[in-house]
Amino acid sequence: MRFAPSIPTGRTSASNGSWRGFTCVETPDLFALFVRPLHRAGLRYMISGSLASVHYGEPRLTLDVDLVAHLGEREAAELAGLFAAAEFYVPPTEVLAVEIARPTRGHFNVIHFASGQKADFYPSRRHPYWQWAFEHRRLARIGDDEVWFAPPEYVILWKLEFFREGGGDKHLRDIRGMLLVNAENIDRSMIGTACAELGLSEQWERVQEG
Repeated sequence: MRFAPSIPTGRTSASNGSWRGFTCVETPDLFALFVRPLHRAGLRYMISGSLASVHYGEPRLTLDVDLVAHLGEREAAELAGLFAAAEFYVPPTEVLAVEIARPTRGHFNVIHFASGQKADFYPSRRHPYWQWAFEHRRLARIGDDEVWFAPPEYVILWKLEFFREGGGDKHLRDIRGMLLVNAENIDRSMIGTACAELGLSEQWERVQEG
């Protein structure tokens, strides 16, 4: 099993041997700051975005983590207690309630004051593949922690949507890195079907042409 070459991004790095990928994070790292509290509290979440693409693909620097989170009123109230007010910015509960209630694109940040690192939370549940992704999320060990990652197909759909909305070519590079490193573990047929449903076929073709 080969690993993608590592690009050091800080004092601490961790890899997951079950995938042909390498995850590099800074100290204090994103997993310890944002993911560990959620995991230990038993909240339903999965890592997507750039950190997930690094996990499944090629390493690059990232200073935030995208978290798809299953949050209701009870979980929102619990969230503030997971992050000490002296160390983290957490939006007021009224803001959390508004974002959780959005049918799509609900979003809020939790920010670590000392490092400036942040977690982007996405609580909206009406994406057509949201439930599928939670049913197929992957448990991985990163250093001393077990964490949940979104399945790679969902990460790719996520990045294709952000690219369509003007997110930049970095999303295409991340996807190509995933396909290069973990081609045998990614269901391209499922992605093609989902892209047709979501209006992402043009973006998906561009990835494969590159």
